[in-house]
Amino acid sequence: MQTFVFHCENCCRWQSSVILIFHYRRELYTAMSLKKIASMVGTSISTVSRVLNNTSPTCASKELQDKIWAAAREINYQPNESARSLQKSGTAARSLPHISIILARISSLEEDPFFLELFRDLEVELLKQKASVDHIVYADESFRQNLSDSSGVIILGRCSDKLLGSITAQNRNVVGIWRNPMNFNVDEVVCDGKKAAELAMKYLFSLGHQRIAYIGDCSFESRYVGYCDMLIRNNIPMDFELIKQATGDGEAEFSALLEKKLTGETEFTAVFCANDKTAIHVLKLLKEKKRQLKQPISVISIDNIEASQNTQPYLTTIHIPRSEMAHMAVSLLLDRIAREHREAVRIEFPCRIVERSSCYQQK
Repeated sequence: MQTFVFHCENCCRWQSSVILIFHYRRELYTAMSLKKIASMVGTSISTVSRVLNNTSPTCASKELQDKIWAAAREINYQPNESARSLQKSGTAARSLPHISIILARISSLEEDPFFLELFRDLEVELLKQKASVDHIVYADESFRQNLSDSSGVIILGRCSDKLLGSITAQNRNVVGIWRNPMNFNVDEVVCDGKKAAELAMKYLFSLGHQRIAYIGDCSFESRYVGYCDMLIRNNIPMDFELIKQATGDGEAEFSALLEKKLTGETEFTAVFCANDKTAIHVLKLLKEKKRQLKQPISVISIDNIEASQNTQPYLTTIHIPRSEMAHMAVSLLLDRIAREHREAVRIEFPCRIVERSSCYQQK
């Protein structure tokens, strides 16, 4: 697997360079494919180009056009402008690349605002790059959906080996967007959740916090691993009373923990939430109990969804570059559909802190 890592200060430059390579390879691939089709059919490259791009309908006989389309289908060639691309059954023009999107961890977009916003970014990118959404497949439908008719598949969120095997058995054009590197043999666009957690914890340490609670998923979750690693590296004992497994909004879990703090059963000065959705509910509970707290509790999370700008206080969070990841995922997938790269590629984006007003200096 080839890995490209974008560093914060050079993110745009690196991204542009990788995309430039893809576009150069796309043009080179097209020229080589036209030459191969011309050789298979026994005509000129210019005639093949005019037929496939529909720029001169009378440049070849119907018989020759059918041979050109048959050869194009045989080598799975797709012209750059898909509206002018491969014909089905020899007559009907193939539509734009149609992409299935699999939401591997949720049963509806409303469950997770991060994936909802990422999905919207993907829709915009697909439109910009002349492709369309074919199917939207949720976690509970993943094994039942036929994906073989889609041009390609984008997976949002961590998926199991079994699910990935089911997907790749039907369609070899696959790219995954996830918060944790998965080491699958498919193209990946990631923003490392462990690194994001480490950045959040480092920020809390800089403010003097050591008693830091964790609210979020603990099972195979890199953000939880980052939380634990930072405690260990800073010689801070882990208190499992402060760790609450939560896969929903975390409100019930944090409410129970907060009650223990108010009764003196436990103590913490900061909360690290695995995602903004959880942090928003934590801030709401803290606001309700504000008068009972001797000192404000710091809250930090990961994602930087739109709603994180509307909390009271404004939420300090780790920004995940959704739009850039969506853009790269679509570019990678269309590149693979065009057969311009065969080896699995991993694109890793950096995260950064968005400092607002939900974290305080520990006195």
